[in-house]
Amino acid sequence: MTELPIFGQDTPQGPILGIDLGTTNTLVAVFDASGARILADANGEELLPSVVSFPKDELPLVGQSALDRARFDPKRTIHSAKRLIGKGIADLKEEQASLPYDLVNAPDRSLACIDLGYRQVNPSEVSGYILAAARSRAAQALKIKREDLTRAVITVPAYFDDAQRQATRDAARFAGLDVVRMLSEPTAAALAYGFEKKEAQRVIIFDLGGGTLDVSLLKLEKGVFRVLATAGDTRLGGDDFDRFLMNLAAEKIQKKTGVDVLRSPAGRATLRRAAEDCKKQLSTSETGTLKYHDPQAGVAWKQEIDWRTFQKGITPYVQRALDACAQVLQDAELNIEDVDEVVLVGGSTRVPLVKAAVSQFFQTTCHDELDPEKVVALGAAVQAGILGGKANNLLLLDVTPLSLGIETMGGTVSKLIPRNTAIPSQAKETFTTYVDGQSAISLNIIQGEREMASDNRSLGNFTLSGIPPMPAGLPQATVQFTLDADGLLRVQAKEQRSGVETEIAIEPKHGLTDKEVESMLQDAWDHAEEDLTQRRLADVRTQLDTVFRSVEKSNSLFSQLSEVQRERLEDAREEATTSDSVTSPDLLKGILDELEDASYPLAEILMNQVAVHAVQGQNLTEFSKE
Repeated sequence: MTELPIFGQDTPQGPILGIDLGTTNTLVAVFDASGARILADANGEELLPSVVSFPKDELPLVGQSALDRARFDPKRTIHSAKRLIGKGIADLKEEQASLPYDLVNAPDRSLACIDLGYRQVNPSEVSGYILAAARSRAAQALKIKREDLTRAVITVPAYFDDAQRQATRDAARFAGLDVVRMLSEPTAAALAYGFEKKEAQRVIIFDLGGGTLDVSLLKLEKGVFRVLATAGDTRLGGDDFDRFLMNLAAEKIQKKTGVDVLRSPAGRATLRRAAEDCKKQLSTSETGTLKYHDPQAGVAWKQEIDWRTFQKGITPYVQRALDACAQVLQDAELNIEDVDEVVLVGGSTRVPLVKAAVSQFFQTTCHDELDPEKVVALGAAVQAGILGGKANNLLLLDVTPLSLGIETMGGTVSKLIPRNTAIPSQAKETFTTYVDGQSAISLNIIQGEREMASDNRSLGNFTLSGIPPMPAGLPQATVQFTLDADGLLRVQAKEQRSGVETEIAIEPKHGLTDKEVESMLQDAWDHAEEDLTQRRLADVRTQLDTVFRSVEKSNSLFSQLSEVQRERLEDAREEATTSDSVTSPDLLKGILDELEDASYPLAEILMNQVAVHAVQGQNLTEFSKE
């Protein structure tokens, strides 16, 4: 078992903060003599709205003051940045329709940026301002200098991919914070509930926030937290419930007045606030009021929404959440009765239909004793206490949600780190060259579950160059994957004979599209038989090509074969050259076997010549270069 690094005691510079950077709200907490606690502002408010407003020629506003500007300056007031972080425009088509601000592609990469009119701002910068405000709040609450708070544990959804984690780390750097640990939100929730103090058990953490869903199955035993499986949706949360109410209101308003309120950025911003208020009412009562007022457009509209209408509208989203629950159990190869506890996390679990559906699915009463909106921040503070030496030294083992590997000859994938491998993790594999004199090896880093590289996602490419020319198959290139405790990947490659090496920190252009996240595992299952056939076909074709090339290199020795041997080899060569159209692995294997058998006498002649050269003082490598 690989233990995580333990950082030193809190220094005079200040404690390590625990921060839950949420889609809707952000919280900052600390672990001290009284345990984990949320830090509030001067007015006693613990929730910091994850909203930033950028008035022209003025400093940005963060939190409630930014939220108050949403109606008056909607195109420069940014909310839900967490749903945008590490993603490209193509990933965000559904969100764009209801956002009051404009999204554009960044000039240098395919990341989404917000167009403020006078400049562009990326979601990492927006999140950076929110983290900076959380840092300032902590300094005020703890009565210490802001510059003395430089370290933080920041939580992220378990299903955040490498790009989203890198972007979150960039946001922290913008805020002047060093991320000493990036902690998965489900693991943070388990820490907050103190499950490590109980007997061995399996716990489901169902985390539905404003913009993301995480469902994780943790095994807790003797202070060790191991994530057995995780599933989720990086585009599912309370924002979708709000969008249903927004669209419902917009349709009724247009039918009554002829005004399309969603065409106006101010209208979208106002309607979003109204929808969120109505949703909160429906979480505690059977009816909620959905109202919209725009004096300039002459629109004054109000309607009561009952819980049945709301539940019917959000049922497809809840079903998607239950599908993730089923996926986790399937991945862990467990049944519902194997689950000991279920914990509800995230403000959206306050919606009665969500709570009832999850309880019914797992056939148990769910834990919600701790405030679902605060539990992740409290868990982050516990982890900060562990790293600062103030809490028990617990071991947290998260997992990687998708397999990581290298594209190999024939377009297949060699998986170095399978999905659901505990992190931190490290894996090595040795590769070689395919042609003589090859001085560089191109490495394509692959993420996904399919057998063929083209069916997965490429995280990045880099080249191991400067390899001395050698015969094909002689270089030994060792590729090492290192997945750290934050789920960030570093790839190193070294040619063992020459000592040439290189490495790369994987920073993909943008995050997985949500459709990719949701469909990768399903695709792997649906195409499993087809993929195995394609994999076997590609592997056999690569072997056939290798044998054929070896035969062609030795064609000067054909004259030493008997007539029968030569005719058989020529027939096998001809069949191999016309095998491109063969799509059956078994038929192709038959062609390979025949070529290998037919070339065996040639190999004997070659080895006899090698022996003669060796006697004369030449070695095999020197002979191969001739």
